[in-house]
Amino acid sequence: MVIERLVEAARRAQATAYAPYSKFPVGAAVLAEDGRVFPGCNVENSSFGLTVCAERNAVAAAVVAGARPAAVAVVANGPAVAPCGACRQVLAEFAAAMPVILATSTGGDRQVTSLDALLPGAFVFKRP
Repeated sequence: MVIERLVEAARRAQATAYAPYSKFPVGAAVLAEDGRVFPGCNVENSSFGLTVCAERNAVAAAVVAGARPAAVAVVANGPAVAPCGACRQVLAEFAAAMPVILATSTGGDRQVTSLDALLPGAFVFKRP
């Protein structure tokens, strides 16, 4: 099943997260339109504003490979967490209605929603 494959890739990515400050490792995996999966993890920095979220790292990996995100899974410890506002906007660049799977590292709690439900009224640049 595609959801399981995506969640498992996000769990594996979570295990590689660099989160020495928050102690909150997050993994994400983007499913590309062509079926490939691109993992990402959060990478913190002592200058907190330079921290990069798992979702944006997964999107960047997909784009570098020439792929475009079509769905995303996010895995964290504790209750399922949704992407932050910045990540939501980055994901909306590729598919405003993309499926978003929120899961826990232990596999218990899982929610499936959509990006447009999480980010209604996303900013869209309209060229003049």
